[in-house]
Amino acid sequence: MKKILVIGGAGLIGRNLIKKLNQYDYKIYIYDFCKSYLDKKIDEKFFKKKLKGLNYSKFINGDIRDKKILKSIIYNFDPSIIVHLGNLPLADYSNDHPKETISNILLGTINVLEILRNYPKKIRLIYASSSMVYGDFKYSPCDENHPKSPKDVYGATKLATETMISTYQKRYGIEYTIIRPSSVYGPNDMNKRVVQIFIENAIKNKPLILHNRGASLLDFTYVEDIATGLYLSIKKFDKSKNEIFNITAGKSRSLKDLVNILQKHFSDLKIQYSTKKLIRPKRGTLDISKAKKLLQYKPKYNLEKGIKKYLSHYKI
Repeated sequence: MKKILVIGGAGLIGRNLIKKLNQYDYKIYIYDFCKSYLDKKIDEKFFKKKLKGLNYSKFINGDIRDKKILKSIIYNFDPSIIVHLGNLPLADYSNDHPKETISNILLGTINVLEILRNYPKKIRLIYASSSMVYGDFKYSPCDENHPKSPKDVYGATKLATETMISTYQKRYGIEYTIIRPSSVYGPNDMNKRVVQIFIENAIKNKPLILHNRGASLLDFTYVEDIATGLYLSIKKFDKSKNEIFNITAGKSRSLKDLVNILQKHFSDLKIQYSTKKLIRPKRGTLDISKAKKLLQYKPKYNLEKGIKKYLSHYKI
């Protein structure tokens, strides 16, 4: 039985990955900080409740920046794979708190790499980065070799972390896979991403705020597809070793498209247009042909199907 340590396993992507792994023969440890950057009332009990029904061997509440505890867990559990999903997932918060972002994302990952560097056997590292590393898309679909020029602290820190992972591979032989998700959405998210905000506002009969007339394009990706991509990178590590993959829906949609889809579910949807200018990278479709070829990755959810399944969890 393969043993997998999932750092950040209690989060949106982590829970869905564990649900996927439960279909196969894996022993799972979860290491999670149990913190919401938006709601201080959320604690370990809350996260454990979200994990109800999932099969895992142990849950440890801890900070990736605590190298001593992290080292103890890795040495005691002796995993063959570490899936690293732990980070500070909010771009706006990252811009306002750059030191915490760098400490959490970059220095926390370096702790993992330093432990693996001195570990007596090879442990494979699967790391969830972000499509924010690209910055403004120079072309679309954007492949993994697209120029990297992030426009925010979050994307810049993710890119720096990718560079450190690649450097540790070259110097110390640590084997890795990096995936770059985009605009993840799904039920029980706690990070107030745009889809969640729009859905919750629609349910509460509050207006949906559209900037730039809703023209901004995003490659919205339902969380189950991200979990599938992560699982395939584990299962097919001979193909994913030391590679980087875009793991998305593979088709961009506008925020106006999102509103139009929601209007089919909420006939009295309120829309409000804002003239406020936001500093956001110009984005579009991500090229997932590499993941399709090497991992046989096939996303199941377009935006219509993903929103329908998301809404089913609200029992509307």
